[in-house]
Amino acid sequence: MTRRSTAFAMALLAMTGIAAASELAPGNGHSIHLGRFDGAVYYTVEKDGYRVVATLASGAEAQPIRFVSTLGPGEKLMISVPQAADQPPVDFEIMRDGKVLLVLEPGAAPIDSMATSAVLEE
Repeated sequence: MTRRSTAFAMALLAMTGIAAASELAPGNGHSIHLGRFDGAVYYTVEKDGYRVVATLASGAEAQPIRFVSTLGPGEKLMISVPQAADQPPVDFEIMRDGKVLLVLEPGAAPIDSMATSAVLEE
């Protein structure tokens, strides 16, 4: 049921212009490209929520930075990289909706948690 709901949610998001959202499975890595930073994000299921780990670096020789957050249902995490003063930031958003973790690629509109929740609960 969850897979069918998730597929329906992805189709709905694609039709509304948020085509860059995808589901992330526990333990599977997902590549992140935020302007001059590259890295990966993954999550594990813990007793107190989904532990999300994102690691980014600006090059092979650069010191990486790591973001760690435990998300409960309905919570989200945004990683934002500022650009030049006349440019918008590059954002990467991760949202937990029930048992589903969605990632939104940079350049897409923010995830509307109310619309997504309503679709996924069907």
